Amino acid sequence: MDAMLAQIGNFGSIGNILWFVFFMVFMLFYQRIMLSQMLWKLEQTAEMLERIAGKGKKFVLKKISKNITKEIKDSVDHFLEFFVIEPVNLDPYGIMKKLEHITTLEEKRFKYFVKEIAPGLNSEEQANLVMGFSGAISLNQVAKVVRHYVETIKKTKNLQLAMILQMQLPMIERIAKALLDGTESLSNGWPIGDCAGSLVVAHMIGDGKTREIEEETLVAKKRMFGKNVFLIKAEGPGGRLGKLGKAVEKIIKKNKISKIISVDAAAKLEGEKTGSIAEGIGVAIGGIGVDRSYIENIAVQKNIPIDSIVVKMSQEEAIQPVTNEILQAKNKVIKLVEDDIKKTKGNVIVVGVGNCAGVGNNKKAAEEAEKLAKHILTIVKSRKKEKRNYFGWIGG
Repeated sequence: MDAMLAQIGNFGSIGNILWFVFFMVFMLFYQRIMLSQMLWKLEQTAEMLERIAGKGKKFVLKKISKNITKEIKDSVDHFLEFFVIEPVNLDPYGIMKKLEHITTLEEKRFKYFVKEIAPGLNSEEQANLVMGFSGAISLNQVAKVVRHYVETIKKTKNLQLAMILQMQLPMIERIAKALLDGTESLSNGWPIGDCAGSLVVAHMIGDGKTREIEEETLVAKKRMFGKNVFLIKAEGPGGRLGKLGKAVEKIIKKNKISKIISVDAAAKLEGEKTGSIAEGIGVAIGGIGVDRSYIENIAVQKNIPIDSIVVKMSQEEAIQPVTNEILQAKNKVIKLVEDDIKKTKGNVIVVGVGNCAGVGNNKKAAEEAEKLAKHILTIVKSRKKEKRNYFGWIGG
């Protein structure tokens, strides 16, 4: 019996020693094991994003020509590295002029490149391709930034940096998915969520005549409820944003205006319904603020009130094919704009803000855009019905 107890005691002591050794080894190598697991996941994500960027490039190449030469591929690859350097803003005086100058140069460079590489496309197709390149460049940049951090983590073995990047992956994947959808939609001239403002104004124009008031910007003058209403939107159906700020400024300098109403898409909070509508004051124009600055400056000088009506959607929905909820909000927005015009004593400017991809310049064209949007939604739904992960079909 004593011998047996001694053997059990020895076994217990050996077990304790083995457990202690295992614990120490685990503590010593735990970070390396965790880092290896994270790197495997990060590498998979980086490769997936590179495939997505490649898919985005295919969308724009497909619109350029059916027969893509090596020279065209090399030119596109080179242009995907295009960048814009923000002007110095330490001294805020004149910053808006600097920003406007830089953005104008950027637009000209995009248009010049598209004309050089796809001279056979018409002006609307070229405008869509310009927007498509914007999405492809963004996708390329996302993929490159993630790859940069993955390679940095490999070199430095920095667990903390790996954890930070891993926590951002769900958001990065959402952004990449939205950018890919946006690149496809813009390249093909499909209506996207951001077209809400343009769609509303196109309907309000009806069969009225439009004229170009600024570069890629149209205005229609209509008599509504006993007053003159100036309806402004970017020129469609190509993907354009227009020079809305300058257009508003021109009209106000030549006409007595009592109110400005802007209609735009707005980012919703999680939990809010897509297509919900909100009213407020101020200029509802996104971007870096050049157009908004023009309108605010002239409105202050002339003491003109500014009303805004927005259609809410997520940031992803703004660049993805327009949804039924956003289309259904159109009639409510038109009624709100008309009610606002009725209450105003004097002439009114209504600005349809947003990318007018797929949306023409009158009611008939707007109705055609809605039909196209509904057709595109059936394509999107059929993709979602596939029991494969969304990113699975990207590599195909």
